[in-house]
Amino acid sequence: MSATKTALVTGANKGIGYQIAAGLGALGYSVGIGARDRTRRDEAVAGLLGAGVDAFAVPLDVTDDHSVTEAAELIAERAGHLDALVNNAGITGGGPQQPSTVDPAVIRTVVETNVIGVIRVTNAMLPLLRRATSPRIVNMSSSVGSLTRRSGPGSETTTGPVAVAYAPSKSFLNAVTLQYAQELAGTGILINCACPGFVATDLNGFRGVRSPQEGASTAIRLATLPDSGPTGGFFEDAGVVPW
Repeated sequence: MSATKTALVTGANKGIGYQIAAGLGALGYSVGIGARDRTRRDEAVAGLLGAGVDAFAVPLDVTDDHSVTEAAELIAERAGHLDALVNNAGITGGGPQQPSTVDPAVIRTVVETNVIGVIRVTNAMLPLLRRATSPRIVNMSSSVGSLTRRSGPGSETTTGPVAVAYAPSKSFLNAVTLQYAQELAGTGILINCACPGFVATDLNGFRGVRSPQEGASTAIRLATLPDSGPTGGFFEDAGVVPW
């Protein structure tokens, strides 16, 4: 089994995921670049290798059981363990997403990637995480998933427009993360949610006010927590995000 720390970042071929991979690589991790698109995945790996990161390609579609199983087998063969899993892959489902008019199929598609995909990947990687000394799981959430913030005065201004597929998928993900934290208590596996803030990516038409590097910072911190660090929490750069 390799002594080098190994991480897997899903949706790492661009944006926040790419910067999370770059940040972990700069800390000495060997980083698996999980992505569906072969061309973008290979370009990302090449870019990271050029920057001195020990990056390797992981073909991965989080909505496909076989793809996820093969990804776990690839990491097992390469490293024998997994120190950090960052579940970053996600979709918005497009818009508009008014509750009264949305196509239920849109909600199913978003939840399949943003929630079930996280469960599918996490469960496949758990045996490898259990072999690590200080394993960490980070689920990329969003402030739109905070029921407290969504229900407060002026919530549309602070957390964005109504989005009945995307926003509740992040609330669902937060709840799932708490369930994992309860099940994994005492195992040494720490699992938390990270909010990157309003980052300029293709998911929002690059309207965000934060850079992908800034959006990656909380995830990198949570992926490298000390053993005394928190678990079952929801964090942003400024601190704790209310559920």
